[in-house]
Amino acid sequence: MTGEESTPSDWAPGAEMNSFETVMWRIENDPMLRTPAMSCLELDVVPDHERLLAVHEAAVAAVPRLRQRVVEPLFGLGVPRWTTDPHLDLRFHLRRHRLPRGGGWPALMDGLSQFYMTPLDRTRALWEALLVEGLPGGGALYALKMHHSVSDGLGVMQLLGRVLSPDRDTDRRDPTVAPPVAATPMSPAEALLAQAGHDVATAAGNAVGAAGFVRRLATRPLTTTRDAGAYLSSLGRVLRPPSAANSDLLAQRSMTLRLAALDVPFPRLRAAASAAGGSVNDAFLAALLGGYRVLHERSGTAVPDAVPTAMPISLRRPDDPEGGNRIASARFAGPVGERDAARRIALVRHAVRAVRDEPAVDVIGLVSPVLARLPGDVVATLAGPMTKGNDLHASNVPGLRGDHHLAGGRVERFYGYGPLGGGASLITLVTHGDTACIGVGVDTAAFPDHDLLLESLVEGFAEVLALAPGPGRPTVRG
Repeated sequence: MTGEESTPSDWAPGAEMNSFETVMWRIENDPMLRTPAMSCLELDVVPDHERLLAVHEAAVAAVPRLRQRVVEPLFGLGVPRWTTDPHLDLRFHLRRHRLPRGGGWPALMDGLSQFYMTPLDRTRALWEALLVEGLPGGGALYALKMHHSVSDGLGVMQLLGRVLSPDRDTDRRDPTVAPPVAATPMSPAEALLAQAGHDVATAAGNAVGAAGFVRRLATRPLTTTRDAGAYLSSLGRVLRPPSAANSDLLAQRSMTLRLAALDVPFPRLRAAASAAGGSVNDAFLAALLGGYRVLHERSGTAVPDAVPTAMPISLRRPDDPEGGNRIASARFAGPVGERDAARRIALVRHAVRAVRDEPAVDVIGLVSPVLARLPGDVVATLAGPMTKGNDLHASNVPGLRGDHHLAGGRVERFYGYGPLGGGASLITLVTHGDTACIGVGVDTAAFPDHDLLLESLVEGFAEVLALAPGPGRPTVRG
């Protein structure tokens, strides 16, 4: 086995959590707001175990964040910081499991649901990996679970792009990257001192910014006042809950989640979106909302006109460093009641464009610096309602291009699962080749009939795909 050279990683640089990450870390004082994110790679063969371990050793050596844990400043005065995990042990972070004979995908999804729900150890590096063997056809599934404070979905894709190899016989490893040397972890007291220094620098920067605003106000009073007024108006719209009541059918909440996976032919989904004058994301959301309508109909429940819907919006710029979190959350009324698929795509497109174009769309970035200085219980109380009120949370993450391998196993499918945040569901689309891989994560109290939900989602996608006739149907993995 040879090594393919790669650049020593600057993925997720910096020792201090940003304000959004701090909120994601402390919001877990409410257990229903836990924030795991999981990437599941279906592999055509079982990876070589020694190679798999070597891949993780190389990744930990090259990516500092994978060998760091979180330390809170003394008395909680400030934001958490990343520091060396003195007890890093790959035997804890990388685990193996074999499905029972004949278990197949149902047993796989049951096991993944349990793995996903198990809280990460907050005293260790915030990731765990699980290799599941015994899939039909001799394949395997690799699941990588991370805390959302480590990275958003695009950041995880950037990380995997550095770890996975384009060649079955070659693993990514850079011989110039030496194993990490033992480092003294930061103590809470040291974190507090570091916070004090950061606050002094921040205060100076804020003073410069305030002085600049005063100068603009003096030289361009009308423009500056008008811009400020427009922003405040936008802020009011963004902070208001969506103009849709929660569905009575989905009202219950619990701490038990269930995962599933759907496959949708991506070329046909893209063609259907184009036929309706929308984007792939518009068609994806319209299909989910169509599935929600079918679920209400088959449950004998009145179909609401709309349900509270949320989706993340990436704020990444081309020059931003990889990793970390750079997202905003957009909330809108998802048109469940519209039966015509093309019209539903158009309504979704209009709603999504409206929230994307709001000047205050990054309201999380605006309020996070304040929330980040509050106790965890207060953070959960203030921020929790923004996610708990979602009947549907959908995410669309661009997949990796080309062929990718993990320790000799070729990636056949890629499913993503994000945190529900106390909402009814979070459903994620990851494109992989000609397949739109749909990771379905739902609260079992909101969706007690799991099979009926999956059948309804398949029907919702079928309605959208019918806009572009061709081969392929949406299918449930099982």
